[in-house]
Amino acid sequence: MGNLLGVKRDFAALERRRLEALALLDRGLSSIEVARRMNVSPQTVSRWAKAIFREGREALRAAGRAGRKPKLDDDQRARLLTLLLEGPHSFEYKTEEWTSEQVADLIDSQFRIRYHPGHVWKLLRQLKWRERRAQ
Repeated sequence: MGNLLGVKRDFAALERRRLEALALLDRGLSSIEVARRMNVSPQTVSRWAKAIFREGREALRAAGRAGRKPKLDDDQRARLLTLLLEGPHSFEYKTEEWTSEQVADLIDSQFRIRYHPGHVWKLLRQLKWRERRAQ
């Protein structure tokens, strides 16, 4: 079951749900009844029960964020926004607006981190960057 676009996972709530399911199992409820009450599949409850058997209660603890960690840390992202506001001309590009190739090149030259130009748009969207024309 995925999240709605733009809705972040609440890892603490997910952990509480798993621990609540564990409490129901400990009270002797069947995995099917636990699944019904928790609004999950019986397979999910079975997976949780197996994890508890193998690793104990800690297996149900929140795992934290999923996916690859960002290449640029928060300070670097803030610095990138400042650099982008200076505009392409400040870096001797001959265009009025930033291109993804130029932003990728800027990131490489300033932070020694490589981004594929085709992926730069995702970073810019995360930064809530909107193209600003030179004044």
